[in-house]
Amino acid sequence: MDEKLLPRENVETTTAPGARAAAFTTRGTVTGLTVIALFAALIAAGTFISIPLPLSPVPIVLQNLFALLAGLVLGPAKGAAAVALYLAAGIIGAPVFAGASGGIVRLIGPTGGFLIGYLLAGLVAGLLAGVPRPEQKIPLWRVIAAVFAGLLVVYAPGVAWLKISTGRTWAAALAGGFIPFIPGDVVKGAAAVLIAPRLRRAAADLFSR
Repeated sequence: MDEKLLPRENVETTTAPGARAAAFTTRGTVTGLTVIALFAALIAAGTFISIPLPLSPVPIVLQNLFALLAGLVLGPAKGAAAVALYLAAGIIGAPVFAGASGGIVRLIGPTGGFLIGYLLAGLVAGLLAGVPRPEQKIPLWRVIAAVFAGLLVVYAPGVAWLKISTGRTWAAALAGGFIPFIPGDVVKGAAAVLIAPRLRRAAADLFSR
């Protein structure tokens, strides 16, 4: 029916819900992209806190903590997207990888497997923690499980590729790419368990607006 033949109030009633839904969707998309970009920037910032280790090409960094938090706070899709955005920035040359370096060549270097592991950390932690919702409070055991799995999964491709790319034995790869990082990861994991629930509530409230 032609809108000209309808009373003005009926036209407004007919069109307003659709307009409101479109505005809500647009606002949610912008919010989601903004938060994804923010976490990608945090992961990149973690690069600049780097402690080199003797006898290992893998430094101690905060990137794995922020990649883990991306999944814990944003859920699997947005968390993995944040890590993917960070990796894309590094691949095209932004100095966001360890040692303030960039370029696709870093993916085939000794630490390349750990970069892929960050993506798995965001995805796995997000899958176990779930998408944040205003009415849902995540139990502590689930946070702990997500943190443990998210930290551990970084080392599967990390240690494997360290062994392959450097020709080390499995024992040497573990000694250079896993064992020295256990104490630091315990501290990072404890920090993530403490702050993730509060950040999830904030994210849930933000996404629901």
